[in-house]
Amino acid sequence: MTNKKIIQVNPTNGTVLCAQDLGIVAVDKEHYGSPKNFSVAVRVLLQNWRQGTVACKNRSQVSGSNRKPWKQKGTGRARAGAVTSPIWRGGGIVFGPQARVRSLRVSKKLWKVVALELLHKVLNNQRLLAVDWALETDRPNTKQAYVALKNAGIAGVQINVFLNPQDGKTVASFVNIPNVRVVYMDAPNAYDLSDAQYWVVFKNNMDAFKKMVMQWT
Repeated sequence: MTNKKIIQVNPTNGTVLCAQDLGIVAVDKEHYGSPKNFSVAVRVLLQNWRQGTVACKNRSQVSGSNRKPWKQKGTGRARAGAVTSPIWRGGGIVFGPQARVRSLRVSKKLWKVVALELLHKVLNNQRLLAVDWALETDRPNTKQAYVALKNAGIAGVQINVFLNPQDGKTVASFVNIPNVRVVYMDAPNAYDLSDAQYWVVFKNNMDAFKKMVMQWT
């Protein structure tokens, strides 16, 4: 998990899930994997998320003539070969950043180890909640979504809400709430899983959540 300060709350309208509820075997803290696994998985994500589009122009790319500004000798001024020289204002940049593609990979085995370890940390700390809630309107409603979290006693803390990507109305209801991140159950990643104090899954999505978890075992 991250180094953020954990805010103590008392969930009131949510069921705290344990490993048995998900059909997996509980793991003690002593049996967690190496911390390097998590750091590698997050580093790969952050590196691959970089756009790699930053770039600057060298002396062959900047606008300017290659004509010699003045003759080599007899003017009393320093020698100069072109106005595109890096030592001139408006000249090219030496050893500046150039656009490049960054692509790193981690094995499926390592990803499963990291995801399962994060799951067990949440379970052992009793921070995985199953909330009995469903959207009551045909349109997205952020107020109803916030009230659901408030009634569960976890409003105001960093939360991961696990949803199906096909449920666009529910996704739109939660996506604008501060401190709430929507995690699609078909595309979780180590960074999102670790950057939250509580995980929330709605009871009508429990089957999909269990299916996602079973892929990590």
